[in-house]
Amino acid sequence: MRSIYNKLGRQSLVASNQLEHRNKMDIESSTSLSSSSHQESRNQAALKKQRGGWRAIKYIIANESFEKLASMSLIENLSVYLTTKYNLGGVFLVNIVNIWFGSCNFLSIPGAFVSDAYLGRFWTLLLGSISSFLGMGIMALTAALPRLRPEACNDPSNCSNPPARWQLAVLFSSLGLLAIGAGGIRPCNIAFGADQFDTNTKKGKAQLETFFNWWYFSFTVALVIALTGVVYIQTNISWVIGFVIPTVCLALSITTFVIGQHTYICAKPKGSVFADMVKVVAAACKKRKVKSGEGVTFYLGPSNDGSSTTLIQNRQSLRFFDKASVITDPNELNEESKAKNNWRLCSVQQVKNLKCVTAILPVWVTGIACFMLTDQQNIYGILQAIQMEKTFGNNFKVPAGWMNLVSMITLAVWISLYECVILPIAKRITGRKQRLTMKNRIQIGIVMGVACMLVAGFLEKDRRAAALKNGSFVSPVSIVMLLPQFVLAGLTEAFSAVALMEFLTVKMPEHMRAVAGAIFFLSSSIASYICTLLINVIDSVTRKEGHSWLGDKDLNKNRLENYFFIIGGIQVLNLLYFRFFASRFVTEKNKDNRDF
Repeated sequence: MRSIYNKLGRQSLVASNQLEHRNKMDIESSTSLSSSSHQESRNQAALKKQRGGWRAIKYIIANESFEKLASMSLIENLSVYLTTKYNLGGVFLVNIVNIWFGSCNFLSIPGAFVSDAYLGRFWTLLLGSISSFLGMGIMALTAALPRLRPEACNDPSNCSNPPARWQLAVLFSSLGLLAIGAGGIRPCNIAFGADQFDTNTKKGKAQLETFFNWWYFSFTVALVIALTGVVYIQTNISWVIGFVIPTVCLALSITTFVIGQHTYICAKPKGSVFADMVKVVAAACKKRKVKSGEGVTFYLGPSNDGSSTTLIQNRQSLRFFDKASVITDPNELNEESKAKNNWRLCSVQQVKNLKCVTAILPVWVTGIACFMLTDQQNIYGILQAIQMEKTFGNNFKVPAGWMNLVSMITLAVWISLYECVILPIAKRITGRKQRLTMKNRIQIGIVMGVACMLVAGFLEKDRRAAALKNGSFVSPVSIVMLLPQFVLAGLTEAFSAVALMEFLTVKMPEHMRAVAGAIFFLSSSIASYICTLLINVIDSVTRKEGHSWLGDKDLNKNRLENYFFIIGGIQVLNLLYFRFFASRFVTEKNKDNRDF
């Protein structure tokens, strides 16, 4: 769970002998400035009483609910839309979806930087919402105006009507605006809500916990509506209506957000942690010849909890970066004892922040491989569903996009059983609250991922064989047969993804929890880009051998099961990597929690 940056307010101390030699005019001036500062603090406190709290949260949650309903209804059904309305398929379709998914997650990093360093969360959220509205509006136009799409194909297995370049340009402009909007919204939505409470008080902390509960509740409701009602309308009734609904929702999201502006507490941007980490690397490189042993002076800077003592305690790892906070020349500080050049001298806290990030990288790599599996299920799993029997009863047709609901329901059911049934039973038996450790959960999740890819591969062989035997584009195998692999994909997320997010959150200090969320999104982004590269390499190699495994729009002409087995092999390597290397970096802080 994300949280906000703590406010940095403490500055370097001034020597006591300088205070003793101040004259009377200096003291009077200081007293005047102090009174002015206290008055400003009282004014800010009064403003916080007038703004923030639940009077602001109702607008923020409404904004978030409408935005999530709109975005998720497109994300979960994009593959179906591009296949049925743009005649896309094969490697090109998967590249588009993978790159777009990856960009939505990757742009969270620059979005967080812009928010923290320049615009603040309110303006970043507002501009991100406007960008998403424009992108969704263009997507609705592509559905409403036939001229913006290629002509429909009568035979999906042998389509010769690809979209024109200008039609693809319109489509890509829509996806680009949606990705930019996601980059502004994702890193700021929860954090902006947390800004509305004073977490320095017990009441504020309790209110913050309640806000998180309501936030996730509204997110879940919006998700269920998007994946059931809106996806069904898009697939079985009208793509125009199905895209107008999320466009209207985004308009309502922006309107609600702006109406509540007078109730918000808008924290001023104070600089980005990501920029600070780059400065530490640059400063350390410039001072690479400096020795950081005992006897040197470290720059404390405007830190919350950093000190030379804490730095020395952490000096056993990544000592090279310690050089960034070594004062080599008194002229590096100004009259207020602050660094003149932040690219040459960084504070102890900035160095510690970078070390916190580097400490989680070995486990973070494990998350990339896990997301490679779940991302491909969201694409190729849906493409499998498109070419399977989906009719139940007389005329009810299950939308292919509904298969993603299976993974989410599985995740929710497992978490509920674990927290509400398994843990209480284990406590009654042993007398202690025993939980699966993060190590165990990550390893179980990876094993579930291996099983998921094996099941998906063997099912794909059966599906394709039945379709070829029947001589049809759609296999007679029921879509119900996809349930096992989507259940296993949901369990992979329930174990490994949840544990990885918990690890990142716990490992980071409180003022860097937002960084943990951004790094989590980044792992998903990199996974999408790696899969794009892997798919293109496989297509290129197998095409030279005479027949591409993934290149045809018709899955019946491909060898998709081989790709699933390759992803399964990557998961096996990931399990070995985590078991024998990365697991050493996972530490359990709660002594009361024990392995089963």
